[in-house]
Amino acid sequence: MEVDLDRISNLPNEVIDKILSSLPLKDGARTSILSSKWRYKFAMLPRLVFDHQCTYKIVDHVLLSHIGPISKFKLSQGSKDIQDIDRWILHLPRHPINELILKFSVRPRYKMPSCMFSCQDLSHLDLNNCLLKPPSAFKGFRSLHRLIIKRVTLAQDVLENMIICSPLLERLTLENCDGFRQLKIDAPNLQFLLCIGVFDDFSIVNTLNLAVVCIRLVKRPVRHSSRNLLKFFVDLPQVQSLRVNWFCLNYLAASPLLEKLPKPCLHLKVLDIEMSFDEAGEVSTALCLLRSSPALETLNIKAVKCQDQAEGAEYPWLDVCSFTQLRHVKIQRISGVEAELDIIRFLLISSPVLETMTVVPAEPDAADENPDLVVLQNSLDVVKKLLRFRRASPNLEIIYLDP
Repeated sequence: MEVDLDRISNLPNEVIDKILSSLPLKDGARTSILSSKWRYKFAMLPRLVFDHQCTYKIVDHVLLSHIGPISKFKLSQGSKDIQDIDRWILHLPRHPINELILKFSVRPRYKMPSCMFSCQDLSHLDLNNCLLKPPSAFKGFRSLHRLIIKRVTLAQDVLENMIICSPLLERLTLENCDGFRQLKIDAPNLQFLLCIGVFDDFSIVNTLNLAVVCIRLVKRPVRHSSRNLLKFFVDLPQVQSLRVNWFCLNYLAASPLLEKLPKPCLHLKVLDIEMSFDEAGEVSTALCLLRSSPALETLNIKAVKCQDQAEGAEYPWLDVCSFTQLRHVKIQRISGVEAELDIIRFLLISSPVLETMTVVPAEPDAADENPDLVVLQNSLDVVKKLLRFRRASPNLEIIYLDP
C-alpha cells in the first residue's frame, strides 16, 4: 500500500517559519507534537514573546528546549513568583540576544539579576518597573543602539555609565525613573532623546548628532541659572525637532533676556512648547528660539495659566522679524488675553509663507456659572479679532477649532 506523504511535515521551511512567527508563543509550543521537524523548527524560533497569557510551564518549556540565537526576547509578567522570573532571566546569557524587553508589574520593583549585564550582543534594551544594580565590572553595552527605561530605579552613576559606555547608542528614552535627581546625557551618537521625570538639574553634552529632543519635567527644577538656555543648545547643533513642556521652558528661561542664541539652530524644523503668556521671561525665551531657527517649518504652542495683562502693557519682544520657512502654526488652550493675541498677530505679519494657523480655545472653567456660554462668547471675540489681523501670507488658512 502506498504510504501517504505527511503534508504538514513536508511543508517548505519558509512556510513553517512564517506560520510559527505568526502564532502566539503558547500556540506555537503546541505545534511541537506535529513532527520532529516542527519540534526542531520551534526550538530555533528567533523571536520569543511571552505575554501575560503564557504560564510558567510554557515559558519553562520554550526556554529549556530553545537552541540558537534569539533576535527578540520579550517578557511581560505580573504577579509571577520572583524565583520563576529569575530562572528565566538566567537563560538569557546562554544565547546571543539582540532585542530584550522586560516589563513587570510586581511590587517592589524587580531587581535585575547581574547576568543580564553580560548580554553584550544587545542592540535594543527596554526595561519597565525594574531595579538596576549592575556588577562593578559592568562597562556598558558595546552593541546597544536603543535604550528604553521606564519606572526604573537606578543610581545616577549607573545611568551615566550605562549611557557613556554604550558608544553606539542612538535612541534613549527615560520615563519616570528614580534614584537620581541630576541628569547628564553624554552620548556622541545619540539621535533621539525622550526624558520625562523629576530632575533638579540636567545637561546634554557631547550630542552633536542629536536630532529629536523631547523633555517633560514633572516638577519645576530647583536649580535655575541665567546660563541654562545657552548650555542647553551648545551641544545640539543638529537638532531638528524640539519639544519641551512648561517646567522645562521655565528652566531654560534666561535672564538677562536674549534676542538670539549665539549660534542659530540651523536645522530646527519643529518646535513644540508649553508656556505662560503672562511670564515675560518665558515668552522672550520662546521668541529667542524662534529668531534662532531660520529653518523652522512647524510651531506648536500650548498656553498655560494665562491671566489678562494690564491696560497699556507693552511687549518689547515683539519686534520686526521674518520667519521665511514657517508654514504651520498651532496655538492651543488660548483664552483670548492680549498677550496671546499679540503673539498671534506677530506671527501672522512675520510669516510670509504661512499656510495654516490653527487656534484652539481653552477648556471651559467649571467654576463659571455657564461655562459653555463663556467659551462661546470668548470664541466669538477671538474670531472677530483674528479676522481683522493683517497677515503676510497670501495663502493663509486660519482654522478655529472647538476645545
